Amino acid sequence: MRILIVEDDLASRKFLSKLLSKYGECDITVDGMEALEAFMLAWDEGEPYDLICLDIMMPNLDGEKTLKMIRDIEKQKGIVGSNRVKIIMTTALNETERVFDAFETGCEAYASKPINIEKLVEVIRKLGLIE
Repeated sequence: MRILIVEDDLASRKFLSKLLSKYGECDITVDGMEALEAFMLAWDEGEPYDLICLDIMMPNLDGEKTLKMIRDIEKQKGIVGSNRVKIIMTTALNETERVFDAFETGCEAYASKPINIEKLVEVIRKLGLIE
């Protein structure tokens, strides 16, 4: 499994990388612009990501805009339904409207920080990415 971690906080990046590297190859970016570059490069190389953990609050390009742009790129490429990358939004915020907006835009799941390891692994399992 190929995983992209998009997180501006160093401690969160290290935590997610250590946790998720058990399940696949992890790439790390620090903002939405880098995430879009990595997403496109992965497609160009023929090895797209299976999972993206995407922080909502980031500099330059936030997670909500990044999510929308990823889904727009997939639509342009004709990638639909279960073939799309699975995206889990992560945030320290617990704002119902932002959660609703993220699901409307196309994320599969939402994880509040601090991340609960067991819950995150269970979500990834339910998405069919691990057994």
